[in-house]
This record gives sequence, structure tokens and C-alpha cells, in this order.
Amino acid sequence: MNFSIPATIRAFVAPSHRMACSTSVWRALLHELRLRGGGRSESGAFLLGRTRGNRRRIERAVYYDDLDPGALATGIVVFDGRGYGPLWKLCRDGGQTVVADVHTHGGLARQSSLDRDNPMIAAGGHVAIIVPMFAQGRIRLPDLGIYEYEGAHCWRDCSGPIASAYFYVGLWG
Repeated sequence: MNFSIPATIRAFVAPSHRMACSTSVWRALLHELRLRGGGRSESGAFLLGRTRGNRRRIERAVYYDDLDPGALATGIVVFDGRGYGPLWKLCRDGGQTVVADVHTHGGLARQSSLDRDNPMIAAGGHVAIIVPMFAQGRIRLPDLGIYEYEGAHCWRDCSGPIASAYFYVGLWG
């Protein structure tokens, strides 16, 4: 018999969530985004993990400026496409995939026209998460901007009151 106690508990605690992350990984991510942006500029990361059907589990972050040292130089995220080669290698080596991307905004977590028109991964089902206030202070799930890419520059907004139903952060993430 092949089963996992954490997977069984997660299915009970968060049965309909499309994305999940452990509390420790989420807190470390927010801390690092806060540090890299310094409270005055955007920062971001690709979120690597595994998928099962239409569910995604975040396991680790790879920060934009580790792949492209100039990505945060202008105050907004400008990622050079040459950084994707090392990203794909990290995915292959770890048996993972990019399950989402995340970046910060200075104000509310609303998708800008640049965000809408330039997805970091332009594949249907990709998820982009925006963290408000440069990740400063207490960030709750309803504060996040969560957008699922549908293709052709169309996104499904999973933010606000439905964020907690879409994205689970907890012990069994």
C-alpha cells in the first residue's frame, strides 16, 4: 500500500486548494523578498515544486536576482531571458517544475498592465502571486494578488476573498 500521512492530512485539511505551501517555506520566502527589496523596490522569485493533477505544492524559491543579477536594478522586476536556462537546469536537477512566480508591489497587490502583458511563464495554468507593500508587515492570504494565466494575456483573478480557498499555507503545505 502506497500512501503518505502528510498528503492524507492535507487532503482532509485543505481538500479543494489548488496551491499549497508549508508555513516555514512561506515565511522564509516573505522574509527574503522583504530583505531583497529593502522596503523600497520590487523583488521576486520563481516558486519550484511538484504538481499532481491541477494542484501545485511549493517546495522552494529561486530568486530572480540570483538568476539575473540585474533583475531588481531599476526598482521594478526586469528579468533577462538568459536567466531561464539556469532555472530549467535547477528544475531538472531537483525533479521539480515552476509551479508559480511571486513578486512584490509597493502598494496593493493588483496586477499591473506590465504584469498582465508579460507573464513570467506564458503557459496556461501558470500562477502569478503579487505580495503587497514590498512584503513589509503582516501579509495575509486575502492581501495577495493571485492570478492564474489562461493564455492570450487573459488571467483568472483568484485574489481577495477567494485567495484562502485557492492557496493553502500551513503545516501540511
